[in-house]
Amino acid sequence: MNTEQGLFTVEIIYALPHQQKLIKVNVEPGTTCIDAVKQSDMLRYFPDIDLETVKLGIFSRSVKHSEVLLPGQRVEIYRPLIADPKDVRRKRAEKAKDEGRVNKITGAKL
Repeated sequence: MNTEQGLFTVEIIYALPHQQKLIKVNVEPGTTCIDAVKQSDMLRYFPDIDLETVKLGIFSRSVKHSEVLLPGQRVEIYRPLIADPKDVRRKRAEKAKDEGRVNKITGAKL
């Protein structure tokens, strides 16, 4: 941590299934999450990230782009979901009913 100039370190992380990148950046007090992401130059490694719509988090907690960072925090850049988890579960349950693996009235396993 660089206290002489008022700067502190935060981490920016982004991960794909087979590739991930963690970048440490020194930021000034009052820096927002999206400003730190821009400062990290993560787009150089992952140009498909859309900074306007990207979802961000700090230690698995969803945050707004405008949230101010504190020393030692880690900003996580989230990828969009491929499929809605509720739809996936619903389709799996329908398939189980069709295959006779569950009671069609109660939904309990046979």
